[in-house]
Amino acid sequence: MKPSARSNIQAGKGSPHSGKTSGRQIHVSDKRLPAFRRHLLAWFRRHQRALPWRATGDPYRIWVSEIMLQQTRVAVAVEYYARFLERFPTAKELARARASEVLRLWAGMGYYRRARQLHQAARVVVREHNGKFPDDFDLALALPGIGHYTAAAILSIAYDRRHAVVDGNVLRVLARLDARRGTLVPRHLEPRALALLPRRAPGEWNQAMMELGATVCLPRRPLCLLCPVASFCRARALGIQEEIPPGRRKREAVDILLAAALVRRGGRLLLIKQADGLFVNQWQFPAVELFPGEDVEGRLRAMLRDRCGLIASRVRALEPRRHAITFRRIRLLPFLITPARIPPSKPNWRWAREKEILSLVTSSAMKKMLETARSAGLWLE
Repeated sequence: MKPSARSNIQAGKGSPHSGKTSGRQIHVSDKRLPAFRRHLLAWFRRHQRALPWRATGDPYRIWVSEIMLQQTRVAVAVEYYARFLERFPTAKELARARASEVLRLWAGMGYYRRARQLHQAARVVVREHNGKFPDDFDLALALPGIGHYTAAAILSIAYDRRHAVVDGNVLRVLARLDARRGTLVPRHLEPRALALLPRRAPGEWNQAMMELGATVCLPRRPLCLLCPVASFCRARALGIQEEIPPGRRKREAVDILLAAALVRRGGRLLLIKQADGLFVNQWQFPAVELFPGEDVEGRLRAMLRDRCGLIASRVRALEPRRHAITFRRIRLLPFLITPARIPPSKPNWRWAREKEILSLVTSSAMKKMLETARSAGLWLE
């Protein structure tokens, strides 16, 4: 369910591909289609992973899982899913919560816009749909954070609506079934997904296709000997399964040097929020990106003076840490700062103790530097 090149096709109102579809254009012919479906579903029922959102038919819980699985690995989503639902068991509970509390429980999963939109959508669901996720595709699509893929996935799994889902995993399965070379365009394979989709239990079928791609029909070195539908796969018959899809050029890594100021006042540290930079709208230590060869301490002092109005009387370097965000490789240079004077606090400032910092919406990079401060005996001085 991870959304790499996610797309969907739905049959019915508003669908560009509704109506009859022909199985002739796909390798799994009309005659073989029942056997293909039978083999795949039997495998899925026996070998599917025991994921918590598969043990419920609650549209709200399925909705939460789909949002979490966007840009997040399954193992990480499982960990957050239970904790999130324990605090927000219904859309009404989520809608009543403060945004800061929602973000706090989301902290560590990244892509915080998902959490904000989930919170906003919960308020719409409560206000306009009596707290229940709508079972109409167009109404679902109108909710914040709900795109075509997510709407199709939720409606097919929660309500058995006949919407074929094409995420990155399904895209790869479909391409190999037909030995389709070249760049894969989701909309080109949508008619094929719909042609395979059974009229009964479409949600189970969508999950089976996604599970096959996620656990067997892997991007590299697919496990063809374990595949329940290997005999239907044209790519395997031609011996080109590892060539499909073509490898994508990996984005070149970017090295970033970031100096951060842990400004101490008593037993508290200064946190700020910024509208730009690497950690947008998260509480963070004042930080500045450096160029190679730049005077680190001098640049840090200047940043504190110009941005915060703080004059540093003492600067103590702490142990550097490493952090990564997608293609960015960040070298963190934390400094303990003792200020000579402290100006009046600003709206985007917060002085917080260690336990408070850990409970706020902060990046894992900030928490790494907090660990460094703790190991240096900061909180004992």
